[in-house]
This record gives sequence, structure tokens and C-alpha cells, in this order.
Amino acid sequence: MIYVFDDNSLSNVLNHYYADRFPSFWEKFDTMVQNGNIISVREVRLELTSKFNDETIDRLARYNGDFFANPRPEELAFITRIYSIAHFQQNLERKKLLQGGYFADPFIIAKAWKMSGTVVTEENFKEHAAKIPNICKHFDIPCEKLEGFLIKEDWKF
Repeated sequence: MIYVFDDNSLSNVLNHYYADRFPSFWEKFDTMVQNGNIISVREVRLELTSKFNDETIDRLARYNGDFFANPRPEELAFITRIYSIAHFQQNLERKKLLQGGYFADPFIIAKAWKMSGTVVTEENFKEHAAKIPNICKHFDIPCEKLEGFLIKEDWKF
């Protein structure tokens, strides 16, 4: 199984699973990163720069130089499919305009679609919204929170 992590889930990992307090978590996490089972996208790395220093962010990609992947042409085409739905386009654009900065949501979804993976995000599904879980549901892309990821992988600490 491939998991594509959003910045909010990676932030939770970095903020709460301290390497010196949760070494068994990081052993499992690093192994999955090394095997390409946990990945993210370049835009998530850019979003993380406002929250963490480069050393902390680079720690995520230490075992896989492609962890923060650049978008491929097929993924960019899929983002066009997302934006072709007026409801999603309006809300996604409004979010970008209001918050400014980087906007990783469509890139995360497109990467999960391309890799037949599962999105890991802390966003909640809201009826009639344009959140990551809503878009994933529309395109039949699995979507979990960090806790759902831990349950699926049967990680207990």
C-alpha cells in the first residue's frame, strides 16, 4: 500500500512523535519511506517550510530522495480533471486566495490517484465541501487520517 501524506499529517508526526521518545515508530516509518510506501509531494515540502526548519523537513526524505515528488504530466492532467468540476474549482481557488502561499491539495490527490495510493490528511469530510476527503470520495481515492493509517498498518506503541 502507498500512502501520500498531506502536510497536516506530517506536521502531526513531526510535532508529536519525537524520535528519541518513539524510536519504534520512526523505525517503521523510515522503513516505509525507504520502500516508497510513504511519500508526499513537492508542494507539501514547500508548505512545511513555514512550520519547520530545513533539517527537520529533510529528515523525512533522508531514506528516499523522491519522498517529496515532483508532479508528473499524468498528475497535472488529473489536477485539470479536479478543476473541471466547478464546485471543486471555486472552493480550491478561494482557499488558495485566502491563505496565500503554497497549495498542495490537488497535487496530493493526483499523486495518490497515479500511484493507486491512499491520501493521509487530517481534514474532515464535510457534505458539499471541496476538502481533500470530498474530492477523494468523488474520484474513489482512499483517504484516511493519521490514526486510520496507524490502524491499517496495525502499528501499536
